[in-house]
Amino acid sequence: MREKISACITAGNEEHKIRRCLESITWADEIVVVDSFSKDKTFDICREYTDRVYRHEWLGYIGQKNLIKDMAQYEWILFIDADEEISPELKEEILAELSSDSCANYAGYKFPRMVHYLGKWIRHGDWYPDTKLRLFRKAKGKCSGVEPHDRVTVDGPVKSLKGDLHHYTYNSIGDQILATNKFSTITAQGWVKENRPFRLRHLLFRPPFRFLRSYIVRLGFLDGIQGLIIASIISYSVFSKYAKLWELHRKKRLEESTADS
Repeated sequence: MREKISACITAGNEEHKIRRCLESITWADEIVVVDSFSKDKTFDICREYTDRVYRHEWLGYIGQKNLIKDMAQYEWILFIDADEEISPELKEEILAELSSDSCANYAGYKFPRMVHYLGKWIRHGDWYPDTKLRLFRKAKGKCSGVEPHDRVTVDGPVKSLKGDLHHYTYNSIGDQILATNKFSTITAQGWVKENRPFRLRHLLFRPPFRFLRSYIVRLGFLDGIQGLIIASIISYSVFSKYAKLWELHRKKRLEESTADS
């Protein structure tokens, strides 16, 4: 007898992508969606697939996932984002694993995520395999990390699966740059709260290191122009984080100086 699975989606303004996501998990024993008050048709589309659709204010990437985890009924939780899709190969692996006695030995399962970007599946560089732990026992796992980068941690052994989680990411280069700006700001603000100091060497050397790692060491050049664009924007993202960290520290010093005068 197969263990039951709760597929959990956190969503917001994803009407153009979420149907594909929902279609890929219709085999789950329940689908739970928490929508952060979408202004498009996301909520209505989700109601076509499940009655368990809720609206809740945005708690951040980590908070929202821990919220939906607690709302799920079944022992096994499958986290999937609205712009992702469970591939047929991954579906079959998951069903086989949770139908076998061996699943009792594991607290979670991880699998590679493959990104579809500018008309192409990306198979190298920093974006692949991009392994994610997304299937886990409810009592054994939680969402942690540092905003905006959430990750699941579990108490117990984890098994690797081979099937890909498909990720339909940015719609355009401009879309990616906008997201990069948003995420780099969140990261820099988090660093300031942690009292992380600014180091000039990080601003100088970490961006080119990330480019070389993604494009050369991890063979991003094999993904053609897309690989070059990805490595370049990753490098820019790293630069933005440290530049904004410097900016926020400068602003803080100016405010303190003004307050003292």
